[in-house]
Amino acid sequence: MVFAITLLMGGLVFGQSEKNQQKIKVPEAVKMAFQADFPKVRAHWGMEDGGYEAEFKMNGRDASAVYDSRGHKIAFEIAVERSEVPEEAWDYILKNYANTKITEIARISDDQNVVNYEVEIGMDGKSYDVLFDANGKFLKIVEGD
Repeated sequence: MVFAITLLMGGLVFGQSEKNQQKIKVPEAVKMAFQADFPKVRAHWGMEDGGYEAEFKMNGRDASAVYDSRGHKIAFEIAVERSEVPEEAWDYILKNYANTKITEIARISDDQNVVNYEVEIGMDGKSYDVLFDANGKFLKIVEGD
């Protein structure tokens, strides 16, 4: 489940175009759940793997939350600084991807409050998400969007 949520969240913060967002009819249950979770926050809505994705700013950082059609929050992602990621993850990045460009760093939590970290890198003209658990242990690398 954690891997599915992590894959679901990969690249969410920047994944939707305005054109797609304008066509989304967000169910009232989803809107209400979002407002309960993030009062007074304005979001841009899109779809992500069948879920409703709200993209917004939180404390000046890019963030997103994905809900199912009943308003159950599936996942939450927020951009973080390098210093907020476990050192073991950075050791792994430096050892295995020293010559790559880091384009995004995020903390992801699923509906069970399981936390993972995602370090998005650019390599060979493509984007990849390098995923770590809450302690910085490498989980896997997947091609991003």
